[in-house]
Amino acid sequence: MLPSVDTNDELEEVVGDEALLRPAAQDLCAQLGLAGARIVRFPEGSLPVYAVGDALVLKLYPGFEAAEAVREARLLSHLWGQLPIPTPRLQAADQYKNGWRFVLMSRLPGEDLNEVWPRIPRADQERIVAETAECLAALHALDPGPVASVVGPPDWSRFLAGQRAAAVEQQASGGLPEPWLEQIPDFLRSVLPLTAPARPVLLHTELMREHLTVDPHDDWHLTGLFDFEPAMIGAPAYDFVSVGLFLTAADPALLKLFYEAYGRSPFDPRELMAYTLLHVYSDLNWYLRRLPAPPRKDLDALAETWFGTGG
Repeated sequence: MLPSVDTNDELEEVVGDEALLRPAAQDLCAQLGLAGARIVRFPEGSLPVYAVGDALVLKLYPGFEAAEAVREARLLSHLWGQLPIPTPRLQAADQYKNGWRFVLMSRLPGEDLNEVWPRIPRADQERIVAETAECLAALHALDPGPVASVVGPPDWSRFLAGQRAAAVEQQASGGLPEPWLEQIPDFLRSVLPLTAPARPVLLHTELMREHLTVDPHDDWHLTGLFDFEPAMIGAPAYDFVSVGLFLTAADPALLKLFYEAYGRSPFDPRELMAYTLLHVYSDLNWYLRRLPAPPRKDLDALAETWFGTGG
């Protein structure tokens, strides 16, 4: 069965060993009354995730990510039926073996938005962006108090200070060239104060096409939003990083539409660039390979290229 896993390197080794994972998933399904159910591994993701039959999804977490498992289970339970876009319904969550935990949830219908995006007509892309914005506004309008015990950070200002202190090292580890690295400290000091937001909100933190599903047979209707494992409580602008990078993907017209549907004026692109550098999963070098290049190699130009709305 599954060995105890204490580091990301150990987790990566286990995640790549389907001969080890599948018997454990089958054993767990049997314990959950799902013996004999067809299980199919999802190819993407840093954690083992399986489709169980046609209606369920099983997600496994190593012991050192137990808090993430508890967080996702709590969020799924809390958010069920509260957002304009469907979210998975929690079916079961508990400990498994050797520190591993699991979450069993309902499976969202439809296809991965990221995979089908190029096939979607522009008008439908715009509608999807607007509906996603309305969903994010609804999420941000919820009282985060009921989940505050499992969703951090407890101190937003301290979180930002820690991220700022590690920002250059984090980007260097991703291979960001020195001309970009040397700009980071001064840019962050000039843009983002280390203060708590006036009204902290519940953040998805990774609102992107990869975490949305659509029905290609029903006018590309949105069928779900998932992956609440990295949810946080903090400044609303933090959620607009993934929106600009991975949903509207540096398309100023789509980002402007997102703001309009969300119901607010655009954030300063430099503020979103700062939050990009401070994001827990930030990898600026990877983004530079994926998104449009700025006219100049400086962070101000990059901010406008990725987070501007053309106004």
